[in-house]
Amino acid sequence: MDYDKARELMVEQQVRPWDVLDPRVLEVMATLPREAFIAPAHRNLAYSDLALPLGHGEFAMKPVIEGRALQGIAFEPGDDVLVIGTGSGYLTACAGRLAREVISLERHADLADAARAALAEQAVGNAQVIHADALTWTTDRRFSAILVTGAVDTIPQRFVDWLQPGGRMFIVRGRSPAMEAVLVRNDVNGVRIQSLFETDLPYLVGAAPAPTFQF
Repeated sequence: MDYDKARELMVEQQVRPWDVLDPRVLEVMATLPREAFIAPAHRNLAYSDLALPLGHGEFAMKPVIEGRALQGIAFEPGDDVLVIGTGSGYLTACAGRLAREVISLERHADLADAARAALAEQAVGNAQVIHADALTWTTDRRFSAILVTGAVDTIPQRFVDWLQPGGRMFIVRGRSPAMEAVLVRNDVNGVRIQSLFETDLPYLVGAAPAPTFQF
């Protein structure tokens, strides 16, 4: 398979038409080999408009959603980034190419190991994958940008607390199938939430709505 050609077509026929126009985002998606982060069984689908299975019921986002997430958060070269839900490691690698430093949390040890290996293979030396559950992990660090790769019913306060003043977070919230991707900003006058687009993602483990009783 010609992965270089498939990558070019992904950017030009999927990502750009979905209003991803930030040149830095398009450049990183056009040059970073997404197939290197996908398991061999699904590697030929790395540039398809599909959410690809990673194991444990987890999925890699579609490329168009990855592009919109990267554009929405608007990484700066000096950003300290937290990725919640490493998954394949692809978005962590993109963030590493766009920002100063990345901490990436993954609750499944085997996915964390695979992501570390892929990041090392692609020489993304400014990204660290930590085997941890974001809903129980603790840190004194604050981040200028947070990228959450799974949906939540409501935004956990702990995620907001990890934002520096002026920091921003991309996250998808709500109830399937009509969820909302939003940008959360920790401004001087309080937290502001900006709607970006509608989508539908699997929930982070522990962040789904509580089941309701049905008569």
